[in-house]
Amino acid sequence: MKYSIRQQMIFMFAGLVACMLLVLFAINMNFLESYYIRNKTTEFVHMYDELKEAFEEKPYDDENSLDQLSSFSETNNMTFLYYDQAKEEIYSNARNSDVLQQQMMGYLLDQAQQQGEIIKSTQEYQISQTKDPRTGISYIEMWGEFNDGNNFLVRSPLESIQTSAEISNRFLIIIGSIVLVVGILIIWFFSRRLTAPIQELTALSDRMANLDFEEKYTSGGNNEIGVLGDNFNRMSEKLESTISELKSANNSLQKDIERREETEKMRNEFFGNVSHELKTPIALIQGYAEGLKEGVNQDEESRDYYCDVIVDEAQKMNETVKNLLALNELEFGEDEVVFERFDLTELIRGVLSSMEILAQQKEANVIFRQENPVYVWADELKTEQVLRNYVTNAFNHLDGERVIEVKIEVEDGKARTSVFNTGASIPEEDIDRIWDKFYKVDKSHTREYGGNGIGLSIVKAIMDSFRQQYGVINYDNGVEFWFELDVK
Repeated sequence: MKYSIRQQMIFMFAGLVACMLLVLFAINMNFLESYYIRNKTTEFVHMYDELKEAFEEKPYDDENSLDQLSSFSETNNMTFLYYDQAKEEIYSNARNSDVLQQQMMGYLLDQAQQQGEIIKSTQEYQISQTKDPRTGISYIEMWGEFNDGNNFLVRSPLESIQTSAEISNRFLIIIGSIVLVVGILIIWFFSRRLTAPIQELTALSDRMANLDFEEKYTSGGNNEIGVLGDNFNRMSEKLESTISELKSANNSLQKDIERREETEKMRNEFFGNVSHELKTPIALIQGYAEGLKEGVNQDEESRDYYCDVIVDEAQKMNETVKNLLALNELEFGEDEVVFERFDLTELIRGVLSSMEILAQQKEANVIFRQENPVYVWADELKTEQVLRNYVTNAFNHLDGERVIEVKIEVEDGKARTSVFNTGASIPEEDIDRIWDKFYKVDKSHTREYGGNGIGLSIVKAIMDSFRQQYGVINYDNGVEFWFELDVK
């Protein structure tokens, strides 16, 4: 964004105050004088009534009436001149009435009328706006004649209103500046309270766009933003659930497409594998059982040995059948994969905790340093099965410094889990075949990868069902098995 909401609010407020000040300046400059003149005209009419009452309706020596007249004229910034033609007497409140006398003579001689602009004219009086050519000062003047033939002149300067307009403009500048600064501070404070939850929602929406639904809106509030935040939280929960369902549905759809081509082939392989794996233990059980029946060895120790062999082979057959059935379900797609979001760190801690007794028996130093949670998308139970196969495999082939290290590394949206154990490396010619069913590495008779040859095949089937990468890396002092899962 080029401008934030806070900046826009401050600019809008500052612009509004500036526009209001400009409008007030324009009104003062263009309309204040005309408004003043209209009001002054009303006061002149009132002054006319006061003059008429004082000089025409009452005797001249009525001091109370003259005092009221003088008070009214001073209050309204007016000077007046009354000329009694019969007595040739002049009454005025001006300190120097010569100027008013000259102006009145100009009106009587019809000279002053052409110098000003007539504002109002009646039979009794005329009000005009004039300018004194000697001083350059503008005035509002009223002159006229009473019924008894006596004349009067009333004058009020316009300089006061012009001065008032300048003072008003300076006052507006000062007050406007104060209002602008205080208003900006207030807008900044309240806009901060307004934009803080919006910024939180922005960050939340960005994380949701990246399919991260862990964060929730926490600012609260009962206004529109608070309601929006609650809606974001509900949307986050629904999106997480929907994505989980979509991942599961997408995975099932892809599996269905491939299942039709591989079903028959896998079925034939399954029966062939079962017959291959069970043929040897069945033959052993049958041979030892016939030997017991025919009494090949009569001593009790030999019979116990025969029975132990039969029980051991039966247990191996049972374990083999279980693994084959599990592998068959995975390869046939009958074991549905349910994608969910879980903490991989916590899962690894649980697996390692459950195998502490085995670690003690093997005298193994198990290392897992991950502290923070790492959330991934996968089937949690099947992920645990992969992890257990890797860790069990590490225990079975532990040697040298007897160290097992489990690590999680997150990069490019993937969490890679690795299980390293010290010991001998896997022969390079066997690296690509250890994931095949029933394939065993037993050249030195000291190390056998995969046990009965099914464990790593189960890992391969599970990771293929996840559509994720897995593999093995040889080191000088050991072997590392790894697999990857989606973080988003």
